[in-house]
Amino acid sequence: MTTHAERIDPIVPDLIEIRHDIHRHPELAYHEHRTAEVIRKHLTELGIEHVGDLGGGTGTLGYLPGKGDKAILLRADIDALPIHEETGLPYASTIEGKMHACGHDGHVSILLGAARILKEMSEENELPNPVLFCFQPAEEGGGGGLKMVEDGVLDGTVIGPPAARAFGLHGWPKMPLGQAGSIPGPMLAAADRFELLVEGTGGHAAAPQYAQDPVLCAAHIVTALQALVSRESDPLDAVVLTVAAIHAGDAFNVIPRTATMGGTVRTLLPESRSRMRDRIASMAGAVAEGFGCATTLRWFPGYPVTNNVPELVDLVHAKIAESKGQDAVCPLEAPVMGAEDFSYYGEQVPACFFALGLCPEGMDMPNVHESTFDFNDQAIPLGVETMVRLALEPLA
Repeated sequence: MTTHAERIDPIVPDLIEIRHDIHRHPELAYHEHRTAEVIRKHLTELGIEHVGDLGGGTGTLGYLPGKGDKAILLRADIDALPIHEETGLPYASTIEGKMHACGHDGHVSILLGAARILKEMSEENELPNPVLFCFQPAEEGGGGGLKMVEDGVLDGTVIGPPAARAFGLHGWPKMPLGQAGSIPGPMLAAADRFELLVEGTGGHAAAPQYAQDPVLCAAHIVTALQALVSRESDPLDAVVLTVAAIHAGDAFNVIPRTATMGGTVRTLLPESRSRMRDRIASMAGAVAEGFGCATTLRWFPGYPVTNNVPELVDLVHAKIAESKGQDAVCPLEAPVMGAEDFSYYGEQVPACFFALGLCPEGMDMPNVHESTFDFNDQAIPLGVETMVRLALEPLA
């Protein structure tokens, strides 16, 4: 009987070549036209039925038939980041100011590899479940996951039957190569964005007594907002509030009339998410009033919390152990305050997102979103095999 590894090992060079090709040609959210063409070309060559032009135009959903009337969905994100690559690799980005700094090129290669293996197995015996291969655009802030869900990739209206489970993975530079794992419940945070306008009265920098200085007011607001985390949030309830941008004025000797600031709020609990919005508005308003200024808050809801179903976390860990042994299972110790739009799939069906270790032994690998990051090709086989085993687990 042919093992999964015996099927996967011969195709790894092809998957590496696919990844390097995609890496050379990074495309940003909703502009992944070439990447989508590469994906659809390979699905066509494999004889896998698929539908394109999803999720804003560059998403693709592939389908393999199997037993039963419910499918398992496997997802990969496909977009790159607006970062200038500094890896010096022979397959480095050929497009100035864009690179695959988050490993989505690796995710695509892994899912194409899983599709190839499952197609081969389906030609020998009927699969225990129908399988959906979801290649999703615009994870990097564009909410492509939501658009794919809205287009019907989970409910059976695009191709194949409805999904009963969804799985996704992410390369993890701080996890050892050859390991993978997840965590039940919240794994990644909800991430919301805010903009705060501070309005005062402009004037001459030499006569501040005749102005209500919005710059000074904004500085105090930045400090005061941190109290919402350090003094109002339970220390065991992870909350991160970051003011990442402040803009005011055009001249060194003029007090401006307005100042603006913006940032993000990351939370794990729904009640903390709503509380932070309300308290930012009230805290900023109270501080501003003391300075004779006024504030206006604009709130931009972002990705929800990525929640993992505990039973599916156990299943993922079992499949990792089946692939490489129990030592390969590396459960996450705590949630991470980054965000992921895989969360939208988990709002509709039982789901699990897991981390795939990338870091070679004895190395300190650059983190994702760094200009020197590159996905580790050696992690591809474990990613493929885990996805294949998850797709083959019979639905109850």
